[in-house]
Amino acid sequence: MEEPQIHESAQGPRVTPAASRTAQTPRPVPGPRPAAVPRPGRPGPVRPAPPVQQASPGPVPAAAAAAAAAPAAPSVSAAVPQIQLIPASAEGALDAAEEAVDLLLDTGRAPGDILVLTTGDPHPWAAHELSFGEAAYWALHDAGDDVFYADAAQVKRASGRPVVVFAVNGGAVDAVADALPVALARAGALLIVCGDAKQINSVLGAGV
Repeated sequence: MEEPQIHESAQGPRVTPAASRTAQTPRPVPGPRPAAVPRPGRPGPVRPAPPVQQASPGPVPAAAAAAAAAPAAPSVSAAVPQIQLIPASAEGALDAAEEAVDLLLDTGRAPGDILVLTTGDPHPWAAHELSFGEAAYWALHDAGDDVFYADAAQVKRASGRPVVVFAVNGGAVDAVADALPVALARAGALLIVCGDAKQINSVLGAGV
């Protein structure tokens, strides 16, 4: 008599919402690249992009992160990109940005469509890749076939992509104010900003 076989799921564990993670816990960087990046792109249905959304101040990570999943349409030609705001503290901004990237990929965005900028500590992927030298790091950017993570101070060096995710996870206020309008200019279709709502609205109101 044959024993029943247990088939393990081919999929890994689901990413838990940003609200259930401890923002202060650093992300591991296993192997030559962190497991979260690069992520293979998955074709998805073409959906129209939603209207501009600016959330009210206050911590609403789960609902706000879910809103980032909506724009799954491919790059569109538009004079001004759409803006979505995900309110988050400096400690939680990187987690909120990661959640937004996961949702974008889940809804059909190609990895090469997404640029992630950080104003404070670099994303672990960026720190790891930079350990091999800037030439190799920027070669990955130029290849344009995967999510790319960079310091917001280097936004002028980065080329435009359909979606830019801007994580205000620290850094000087003036530096954030300088980098955010440039990030908006780099976004072809959508800019997602994760950070203090009052600060972001102040900068975008003055700079756009």
